[in-house]
Amino acid sequence: MFMVRKSKAKYIVKIDASLCKGCRRCVKACPKSLIKMNDAINAMGFPTASCQGEGCIGCGACFYGCPEAAAISIYEDIEDGEE
Repeated sequence: MFMVRKSKAKYIVKIDASLCKGCRRCVKACPKSLIKMNDAINAMGFPTASCQGEGCIGCGACFYGCPEAAAISIYEDIEDGEE
C-alpha cells in the first residue's frame, strides 16, 4: 500500500509595528478576521495591528489593502503531513 504525502500550506502574517499607521484597512480586509488592533502605540503615536490566531489562507488582502509599503509581509510555511 502506498501512502501519499501532501504538503499543507500554512501562512504567517507579520506586521511591522514601527511602520503601521493604524488605518485599520488590514483589519477590514482580512476575510478570516485574524487581524486585530492592539492597545500598544508605536513611536509615531499610532495604534498598531497584529495578526492574532491561526488560519490565514494567504490571500494577501491585508497586504494589498495596506497603504504603507513593507508594513505587512505574508510567509508560506510548508509542513509535511499525511492525508
